[in-house]
Amino acid sequence: MSFFFEVLIGGLLSGVMYALVAIGFVLIYKASGVFNFAQGAMVFFAALTCVGIMDKFGLSLWLAIPGTIVAMVILGLCIERVVLRPLVNQPEITLFMATIGLTFFIEGLAQLIWGNQVHKLELPIEDVPLEFLAEKFNIIVSQFDVMAAGVCAIMVAVLSLVFSKTKVGRALRAVADDHQAALAVGIPLQRIWAILWAVAGMVALVAGLLWGARNGVQFALTFIALKALPVLILGGFTSVPGAIVGGLIIGASEKLAEVYIGPMVGGGIEGWFPYVLALLFLLVRPEGLFGEKIIRRI
Repeated sequence: MSFFFEVLIGGLLSGVMYALVAIGFVLIYKASGVFNFAQGAMVFFAALTCVGIMDKFGLSLWLAIPGTIVAMVILGLCIERVVLRPLVNQPEITLFMATIGLTFFIEGLAQLIWGNQVHKLELPIEDVPLEFLAEKFNIIVSQFDVMAAGVCAIMVAVLSLVFSKTKVGRALRAVADDHQAALAVGIPLQRIWAILWAVAGMVALVAGLLWGARNGVQFALTFIALKALPVLILGGFTSVPGAIVGGLIIGASEKLAEVYIGPMVGGGIEGWFPYVLALLFLLVRPEGLFGEKIIRRI
């Protein structure tokens, strides 16, 4: 039984990190209707920029992070100004294709500036088992996973407070509900979108540092975005709570499936099981657990 809880807890902790990446998608999609396929590239850009600054200028992690924050805010603002703003009122497929092109541009730009070699990123968090759980319950849970999940939880809590308690947050919710109505009451739509893309850049930075510390800073970080897709399908594309719940479900289910179902089919199902789960969920509830149900009349 302790092994089951060990796998389950490890999956839930991974799910929190998936949720953080998914929130980057939700923020952009909820307020602008744009599915930002480039979010994974932004995660890669953030992590590579941080380690690049550390290596090139000999700075510590804590000095490199502020510089990376500035770089990600500038990147987010440039994306909104150069890509999104000229395509306002264009079909959704046009905006989606633009973000696909943006993905390859950001990936190439990151490697052009900082190189394409794999970097090791060390955070001040040791990847060792928690002694309390190991001694008391014989459950091996990584201290790094717990701390990373805690950082993600704090990030989510801060974003939730900003959106619910501040003037900017209220404006973001108004824009998300109705663009034209928000414009009619004097909300500066383009400024709100700029803030949103800047916040998405900072979310990408946190996700990039955590995943980069776990898997190394390399091109494979861009595929983290693909892992967030099942999370979005389960939780709903417009819901921050949905991203959290979807991340927990995906994280737990993929680990449990790999351990208990994987040996029956030869293993290696962790990579594709979440997509099968999401596909089955689409057949039952296409809008997701917390998404808005759309009724179409024929």
